[in-house]
Amino acid sequence: MQAGEVFLSTAYFGNIQYFSKFAAAEKVYIEQYENYTKQSFRNRCEILTANGRLSLVIPVERNAGNKIAIRDVRISYVQDWQNAHWHAFAAAYNSSPFFGYYCDDLKPFFEQKEKFLFDFNTKLTIRILELLNISIQIFFTCEYKIFDGDFVFDYRDSISPKARLAKEDITFAPQKYYQVFAQKFGFTPNLSIIDLLFNEGTNAKDELAKCLK
Repeated sequence: MQAGEVFLSTAYFGNIQYFSKFAAAEKVYIEQYENYTKQSFRNRCEILTANGRLSLVIPVERNAGNKIAIRDVRISYVQDWQNAHWHAFAAAYNSSPFFGYYCDDLKPFFEQKEKFLFDFNTKLTIRILELLNISIQIFFTCEYKIFDGDFVFDYRDSISPKARLAKEDITFAPQKYYQVFAQKFGFTPNLSIIDLLFNEGTNAKDELAKCLK
Protein backbone atom coordinates (compact mmCIF):
# COMPACT_ATOMS: atom_id res chain seq x y z
CA MET A 1 0.00 0.00 0.00
CA GLN A 2 1.34 3.39 -0.98
CA ALA A 3 1.82 6.25 1.47
CA GLY A 4 3.57 9.59 1.34
CA GLU A 5 2.69 12.66 -0.73
CA VAL A 6 0.59 12.15 -3.85
CA PHE A 7 0.12 14.68 -6.67
CA LEU A 8 -3.01 14.45 -8.82
CA SER A 9 -4.66 16.44 -11.56
CA THR A 10 -8.16 17.75 -11.02
CA ALA A 11 -10.81 15.27 -12.21
CA TYR A 12 -14.51 15.14 -12.96
CA PHE A 13 -15.89 12.20 -10.96
CA GLY A 14 -12.41 10.65 -11.00
CA ASN A 15 -12.11 6.94 -11.61
CA ILE A 16 -11.47 4.24 -9.02
CA GLN A 17 -7.71 4.40 -9.55
CA TYR A 18 -7.81 8.15 -8.89
CA PHE A 19 -9.75 7.81 -5.64
CA SER A 20 -7.59 4.91 -4.46
CA LYS A 21 -4.81 7.49 -4.03
CA PHE A 22 -6.87 9.39 -1.47
CA ALA A 23 -7.45 6.15 0.42
CA ALA A 24 -3.73 5.39 0.74
CA ALA A 25 -1.85 8.71 0.79
CA GLU A 26 -0.71 10.67 3.81
CA LYS A 27 -1.14 13.94 1.90
CA VAL A 28 -2.76 14.71 -1.47
CA TYR A 29 -1.99 17.73 -3.63
CA ILE A 30 -4.20 18.76 -6.55
CA GLU A 31 -2.39 20.50 -9.40
CA GLN A 32 -3.86 23.90 -10.23
CA TYR A 33 -1.15 25.52 -12.39
CA GLU A 34 -0.65 22.95 -15.14
CA ASN A 35 -1.81 23.84 -18.65
CA TYR A 36 -5.26 22.55 -19.51
CA THR A 37 -5.13 19.20 -21.32
CA LYS A 38 -7.86 18.16 -23.74
CA GLN A 39 -9.41 14.67 -23.79
CA SER A 40 -8.45 13.83 -20.23
CA PHE A 41 -10.28 12.99 -17.02
CA ARG A 42 -10.02 16.64 -16.03
CA ASN A 43 -13.39 17.25 -17.65
CA ARG A 44 -14.72 13.77 -18.40
CA CYS A 45 -15.80 10.62 -16.64
CA GLU A 46 -16.74 7.12 -17.77
CA ILE A 47 -19.79 5.19 -16.61
CA LEU A 48 -21.44 1.90 -17.61
CA THR A 49 -24.85 2.10 -19.26
CA ALA A 50 -27.28 -0.36 -20.85
CA ASN A 51 -25.37 0.29 -24.10
CA GLY A 52 -21.91 -0.13 -22.65
CA ARG A 53 -19.19 2.29 -21.54
CA LEU A 54 -20.14 5.95 -21.91
CA SER A 55 -17.87 8.98 -21.69
CA LEU A 56 -19.46 12.17 -20.35
CA VAL A 57 -17.64 15.43 -21.08
CA ILE A 58 -18.01 18.85 -19.46
CA PRO A 59 -17.69 21.45 -22.25
CA VAL A 60 -15.31 24.31 -21.53
CA GLU A 61 -15.01 27.76 -23.02
CA ARG A 62 -12.45 28.15 -25.77
CA ASN A 63 -9.39 30.20 -24.96
CA ALA A 64 -7.91 32.65 -27.45
CA GLY A 65 -4.40 31.56 -26.55
CA ASN A 66 -2.89 28.09 -26.80
CA LYS A 67 -2.24 27.66 -23.11
CA ILE A 68 -4.32 28.27 -20.01
CA ALA A 69 -3.82 27.17 -16.43
CA ILE A 70 -6.33 24.53 -15.37
CA ARG A 71 -7.53 26.73 -12.48
CA ASP A 72 -8.63 29.38 -15.02
CA VAL A 73 -10.63 27.12 -17.34
CA ARG A 74 -14.26 28.17 -17.47
CA ILE A 75 -17.18 25.79 -17.91
CA SER A 76 -19.40 26.40 -20.95
CA TYR A 77 -23.16 26.35 -20.51
CA VAL A 78 -24.07 26.90 -24.15
CA GLN A 79 -25.29 23.30 -24.12
CA ASP A 80 -27.36 21.95 -21.22
CA TRP A 81 -24.73 19.37 -20.31
CA GLN A 82 -25.81 19.31 -16.65
CA ASN A 83 -29.25 17.98 -17.52
CA ALA A 84 -27.79 15.55 -20.06
CA HIS A 85 -25.23 14.18 -17.61
CA TRP A 86 -27.70 13.79 -14.76
CA HIS A 87 -30.16 11.96 -17.01
CA ALA A 88 -27.34 9.67 -18.13
CA PHE A 89 -26.47 8.88 -14.50
CA ALA A 90 -30.12 8.23 -13.65
CA ALA A 91 -30.65 6.00 -16.68
CA ALA A 92 -27.50 3.99 -15.94
CA TYR A 93 -27.88 3.66 -12.17
CA ASN A 94 -31.54 4.08 -11.31
CA SER A 95 -31.79 0.32 -10.74
CA SER A 96 -28.53 0.13 -8.79
CA PRO A 97 -28.79 -0.59 -5.06
CA PHE A 98 -27.66 2.85 -3.86
CA PHE A 99 -28.65 5.40 -6.50
CA GLY A 100 -31.61 6.51 -4.42
CA TYR A 101 -29.41 6.67 -1.33
CA TYR A 102 -26.91 9.12 -2.82
CA CYS A 103 -28.74 10.98 -5.60
CA ASP A 104 -29.83 13.86 -3.34
CA ASP A 105 -26.20 14.41 -2.34
CA LEU A 106 -25.03 14.76 -5.93
CA LYS A 107 -27.91 16.25 -7.89
CA PRO A 108 -27.33 19.83 -6.60
CA PHE A 109 -24.02 19.87 -8.47
CA PHE A 110 -26.04 19.65 -11.68
CA GLU A 111 -28.45 22.40 -10.74
CA GLN A 112 -25.99 25.16 -9.83
CA LYS A 113 -23.71 26.77 -12.41
CA GLU A 114 -20.13 26.83 -11.15
CA LYS A 115 -17.95 29.21 -13.16
CA PHE A 116 -14.63 27.37 -13.15
CA LEU A 117 -13.98 23.69 -13.89
CA PHE A 118 -11.36 23.44 -11.15
CA ASP A 119 -13.74 24.74 -8.49
CA PHE A 120 -16.53 22.43 -9.65
CA ASN A 121 -14.27 19.38 -9.61
CA THR A 122 -12.82 20.26 -6.22
CA LYS A 123 -16.20 20.64 -4.54
CA LEU A 124 -17.43 17.43 -6.17
CA THR A 125 -14.32 15.50 -5.12
CA ILE A 126 -14.65 16.67 -1.52
CA ARG A 127 -18.28 15.55 -1.48
CA ILE A 128 -17.40 12.13 -2.86
CA LEU A 129 -14.70 11.69 -0.21
CA GLU A 130 -17.27 12.52 2.45
CA LEU A 131 -19.67 9.94 1.03
CA LEU A 132 -16.86 7.39 0.97
CA ASN A 133 -16.01 8.27 4.57
CA ILE A 134 -12.40 9.03 3.61
CA SER A 135 -10.94 11.69 5.89
CA ILE A 136 -8.04 13.49 4.24
CA GLN A 137 -7.26 17.15 3.76
CA ILE A 138 -6.68 18.26 0.17
CA PHE A 139 -3.81 20.65 -0.58
CA PHE A 140 -3.20 22.62 -3.77
CA THR A 141 0.04 23.31 -5.60
CA CYS A 142 1.39 26.88 -5.55
CA GLU A 143 3.25 26.55 -8.86
CA TYR A 144 3.83 23.96 -11.54
CA LYS A 145 7.00 21.96 -11.15
CA ILE A 146 8.34 18.44 -11.37
CA PHE A 147 8.18 16.60 -8.08
CA ASP A 148 10.64 13.91 -7.14
CA GLY A 149 12.00 12.22 -4.07
CA ASP A 150 11.28 9.42 -1.65
CA PHE A 151 7.60 8.99 -0.80
CA VAL A 152 6.54 11.55 -3.45
CA PHE A 153 4.27 10.11 -6.15
CA ASP A 154 3.19 12.04 -9.23
CA TYR A 155 0.05 10.83 -11.02
CA ARG A 156 -0.89 14.12 -12.70
CA ASP A 157 -0.47 12.76 -16.23
CA SER A 158 -0.46 9.00 -15.73
CA ILE A 159 -4.17 8.44 -15.01
CA SER A 160 -5.60 8.92 -18.47
CA PRO A 161 -8.51 7.71 -20.64
CA LYS A 162 -5.98 7.24 -23.45
CA ALA A 163 -4.30 3.86 -23.22
CA ARG A 164 -1.11 5.18 -24.84
CA LEU A 165 -0.75 7.86 -22.15
CA ALA A 166 -1.80 5.87 -19.10
CA LYS A 167 1.22 4.54 -17.21
CA GLU A 168 1.53 1.30 -15.30
CA ASP A 169 0.52 1.69 -11.68
CA ILE A 170 2.01 -1.05 -9.53
CA THR A 171 0.06 0.19 -6.50
CA PHE A 172 -3.38 -0.34 -8.04
CA ALA A 173 -5.14 -3.56 -9.05
CA PRO A 174 -8.82 -3.34 -10.10
CA GLN A 175 -11.08 -5.75 -8.22
CA LYS A 176 -14.50 -7.02 -9.23
CA TYR A 177 -17.57 -5.66 -7.48
CA TYR A 178 -21.28 -5.71 -8.27
CA GLN A 179 -22.28 -3.83 -11.45
CA VAL A 180 -25.81 -3.48 -12.80
CA PHE A 181 -24.87 -4.46 -16.36
CA ALA A 182 -22.15 -7.01 -15.60
CA GLN A 183 -24.33 -9.87 -16.81
CA LYS A 184 -24.52 -8.17 -20.21
CA PHE A 185 -20.97 -6.83 -20.58
CA GLY A 186 -18.94 -8.64 -17.96
CA PHE A 187 -17.14 -6.69 -15.26
CA THR A 188 -15.86 -3.31 -16.51
CA PRO A 189 -12.91 -2.10 -14.40
CA ASN A 190 -11.82 1.37 -13.33
CA LEU A 191 -14.92 3.35 -14.20
CA SER A 192 -15.88 6.61 -12.49
CA ILE A 193 -16.08 6.42 -8.71
CA ILE A 194 -19.86 6.88 -8.96
CA ASP A 195 -20.12 3.43 -10.51
CA LEU A 196 -18.63 1.97 -7.35
CA LEU A 197 -20.62 4.29 -5.09
CA PHE A 198 -24.03 3.63 -6.66
CA ASN A 199 -23.44 -0.12 -6.88
CA GLU A 200 -21.73 -0.80 -3.55
CA GLY A 201 -22.81 2.13 -1.40
CA THR A 202 -21.59 1.85 2.18
CA ASN A 203 -19.24 -0.95 1.11
CA ALA A 204 -17.52 1.30 -1.46
CA LYS A 205 -14.65 2.29 0.85
CA ASP A 206 -13.86 -1.36 1.62
CA GLU A 207 -14.02 -2.24 -2.08
CA LEU A 208 -11.67 0.64 -2.84
CA ALA A 209 -9.20 -0.63 -0.26
CA LYS A 210 -9.10 -4.03 -2.00
CA CYS A 211 -7.61 -2.31 -5.06
CA LEU A 212 -4.55 -1.13 -3.15
CA LYS A 213 -1.31 -3.09 -3.43
